[in-house]
Amino acid sequence: MQFCSMLILLLPLYSFSQADTSIAADTASKHSLYAGAGYGSNMIYLGSTISGSQPFGYGSVTFGFNNDFFASVSAFHLSGNKPFMAFYSGSLNYNHVFNSWFDFSAGLSGYKISPELAATFFDDFLYGDATLGIDWKLIYSQFSAGLLIYNGNKGYFQIKNSRYFQTPALFNSKFYISFDPYVNFLFGNIITAESTGGNTMTLPFNGKGKGRPQQPATIYNESFSMIETDMGIPVSFNFDRLTIEAEPGYVFPAHNSTGFSGSKGFVFLLSGYFRIF
Repeated sequence: MQFCSMLILLLPLYSFSQADTSIAADTASKHSLYAGAGYGSNMIYLGSTISGSQPFGYGSVTFGFNNDFFASVSAFHLSGNKPFMAFYSGSLNYNHVFNSWFDFSAGLSGYKISPELAATFFDDFLYGDATLGIDWKLIYSQFSAGLLIYNGNKGYFQIKNSRYFQTPALFNSKFYISFDPYVNFLFGNIITAESTGGNTMTLPFNGKGKGRPQQPATIYNESFSMIETDMGIPVSFNFDRLTIEAEPGYVFPAHNSTGFSGSKGFVFLLSGYFRIF
């Protein structure tokens, strides 16, 4: 699962220019509360698999104000690992649609892993980003710049192009199906480890962290370049208060690595969200 999909975990009902939120958004109330749950085949975040190429499940609660400000907390389970809740996340997000073709969003999210699993998966980290969305009518483009605070600050840039469309509303305008196919290009910092055994490439979550000393006789170099291209076809079944979404996708790494695996190939995410009020 890619970073753009991770926003769905933390902020279930984004309101951007192309999306028709006539069912999901209730402008009569400034406050909203959502409960969510889901399952994924592999959690790929900023080009790295933070679930260790394993399936995961999650539960989340999101509070919204005025359909602009959102606060969310989530808990994640990794199959075959203890404790049951492997790590937690929290986020604060702001998004605003200025008109039919332009919107803006910004967010800050943090991840906290159980101490028993930190040496195996990743260390605690924060990520902040800002995104501009432009609706060109034929496609909807998002330009996102972010900063990862983890073992030294690292920058990222993403360009996502998508095309949202939906079926007519059915059952007294209480149900419709929506599709949002996309292609996303991710740029960021790649760490190259040069050793006598050959060259390997790793990414931030798999580089040196707490309890992971650098290998002897190894030279580490860091550069900013393209990390991967990913694409997906989210399909959502939208009811009055319930949304169920299935997202098959595929990840194409832009680098070769003998020491890094898991951030390529087919991925799948199934999510459900219920609006409590």
